[in-house]
Amino acid sequence: MSWSVVPAAGFAAHAGRWRTLHANGAASPLLAVEFVEALLAVFGTGKEVLVWHGSGEDTDTMAILTPSRFGIWNTFQPAQAPVGLWLQRGGQAPATLQSLLLALPGPALALGLTQCDPMLMARPADGATLRTLDYIQTARVSMHGPGGFEAYWQARGKNLRNNLKKQRNRLRQDGVETRLEICRAPHEMAQAVADYGRLEGSGWKATGGTAVDAANDQGRFYETMLAAFARRGAASVYRYWLGGRLAAMDLCVEGGGCIVVLKTAYDESLAHQLSPALLMREEACRSLFEDGRLERIEFYGRVMEWHLRWTDEVRTMYHLNAYRWPGLAALHALAARK
Repeated sequence: MSWSVVPAAGFAAHAGRWRTLHANGAASPLLAVEFVEALLAVFGTGKEVLVWHGSGEDTDTMAILTPSRFGIWNTFQPAQAPVGLWLQRGGQAPATLQSLLLALPGPALALGLTQCDPMLMARPADGATLRTLDYIQTARVSMHGPGGFEAYWQARGKNLRNNLKKQRNRLRQDGVETRLEICRAPHEMAQAVADYGRLEGSGWKATGGTAVDAANDQGRFYETMLAAFARRGAASVYRYWLGGRLAAMDLCVEGGGCIVVLKTAYDESLAHQLSPALLMREEACRSLFEDGRLERIEFYGRVMEWHLRWTDEVRTMYHLNAYRWPGLAALHALAARK
């Protein structure tokens, strides 16, 4: 087997190969063709390359890589991608990184696989030309335990359960009806992203210029990507209403037995008296448990205090650096300690 390297701008011509490998390997929705295509279409610079390792139609590894500093390559990693775009058959640590460095254009001295999930690829031990470092801790909720949602909910902290119960009682006393709406159709995604942008844009992210907007690159990415997932029934947008007021939203994709919560926004003007995102999440979790289609909920963001009230399942994501020569790895390690 050998490496092939082509411009990632031609990804569409090789999407079938990627789709086949994805189906036979780490089937995270974050590595699905629809996710990769949208990332490249909106955030690609033209410098990215598509690489694959195989012989003929037999492929065991594919990735989207981009050059950074002189001689340094990394997995393509826009902020909207929770994991690096490295796809392989099997969950063991990759054994082909040295040969990939020899195949990349120019003097490829080091390769960084960023934001690796140990669920998708086991974290290797450090070696002469291999180093790993912690990235973040992330959380998930497993939904296959006995007792269903009620058992899961009773295992949550008493403060969380009582707090949300009090909020629901208060809303009931005030005559405010709550409603969880789940949108899955392709034609609904443009409006969903527009609504999400207005909700997020009314909060603190608007001042920093990081809010999703239907007219910016983030908005175009989420609309394109969600519509593509929805065409095969794998996108879900949650809207949570308090009376006639949109209070919170989740943008999600599904696949590989999980649902990934990509983005959450809520009406921050309600935060002094209510927790609209948590109220939504309680009802959404109940719906997912009862539906029974999926095995887990993945959050993928950095673990926050509220995650730990929702679950005790936490794992550490990592970066993996491969070096062409042992001496270069040693120099990098020495520089990192200074």
